[in-house]
Amino acid sequence: MVVRPLKLPLLIGLSLLAAIAAIMFGVSRADALQAMLRPNTPKLGDTISVWISTNQTSGLPPTVSVNSKQFPAFAMSPNRWRAFIPTTPLDKAGLRQVVVTADGLQQNLPMQLGDRKFPTQSIWINDSGGGSEPTDYEWDKVSAFKKLVTPQKFWNGAFLRPNDGEITTGFGVQRYYNGEFANDYYHRGVDYAGDTGSPVTAPASGYIRLVGTLAQGFLLHGNTIGLDHGQGVESIFLHLSKIYVKEGDFVKAGQVIGAVGATGAVTGPHLHWGLYVNGEAIDPVAWRYEGIE
Repeated sequence: MVVRPLKLPLLIGLSLLAAIAAIMFGVSRADALQAMLRPNTPKLGDTISVWISTNQTSGLPPTVSVNSKQFPAFAMSPNRWRAFIPTTPLDKAGLRQVVVTADGLQQNLPMQLGDRKFPTQSIWINDSGGGSEPTDYEWDKVSAFKKLVTPQKFWNGAFLRPNDGEITTGFGVQRYYNGEFANDYYHRGVDYAGDTGSPVTAPASGYIRLVGTLAQGFLLHGNTIGLDHGQGVESIFLHLSKIYVKEGDFVKAGQVIGAVGATGAVTGPHLHWGLYVNGEAIDPVAWRYEGIE
């Protein structure tokens, strides 16, 4: 038997029938997956939110990837999902493709990542309060904390300022340490020059997942608190003089969790607050003033 190819009018008819069926039984496949990026013009250090609407029936979350690296998506409401893409000063500016996949459908979103200049700073550190290199125990504990991805979301709205001290070093600063330039380094947080003993407060709600002390070998970070805000968002507080919480505690935004100090590798008393998204230290400015949901 010879199988003849379908003629063009028949192909058009089949396509029309598929379109009619889609209208009768739901939205078209083109509308079954919709995604958008916020902000529209991100720069190095920004957190990009990927908002996804689907009509999927599988119950599985969409996948979001950039250059084959995947980022978790979380359900925010029925058929609506959100994923975070972190960017850092070590990334290269330019065009990227964000690939969103759900229920066999795929959407490519162009993301133009803008350049940004960061200042350079020279500091001198002695070993009186700690060391310039972390111990293996310290490194393992902090690294494990930064990889946490808790399904629940604990924060709500803009983050609070964790200390009233003057900001002395902002996010993204590059540094010379004792006269030597630190390659592949950027300041992974914000430094507040609060007085020793001044309160450190939780910028947003979450669970305490890390408590480390100088006595345990936290020679670089000093006395440390790690706060899990959920869905891959974590705060870390370094160089503390006092810690008022323990691992497993749930704290609310504005709750006092510690006190400013000068433990670890420091030049003087201050609080270092770092905000991490999916394992990368990002600029917390937008989280403080706009709120990222």
